[in-house]
Amino acid sequence: IKMEGTIVNYRGSHKTQHPNQMIIKVNGIETKEKAKDLLKKTVVWLTPTKKEIKGTITKEHGNKGAVRVKFEKELPGQAIGTKVNVQ
Repeated sequence: IKMEGTIVNYRGSHKTQHPNQMIIKVNGIETKEKAKDLLKKTVVWLTPTKKEIKGTITKEHGNKGAVRVKFEKELPGQAIGTKVNVQ
């Protein structure tokens, strides 16, 4: 099943941010319990030059169904608000 999500922001506090970790909101996932089913799935973000940057869902984030994703490389700020594929 292919799912789509949106990159919401970097993971981090007001002092530190982790450029290789992002918060992602997956379409159709509204609760923490449903988000737990997505753990260990692969997320793919396409760069403007059509290169793939892959990441893994590590943990749920908050109570509204968002998840944390750890990417193999750091993502640029332009990635915020763009779509990702969850496999």
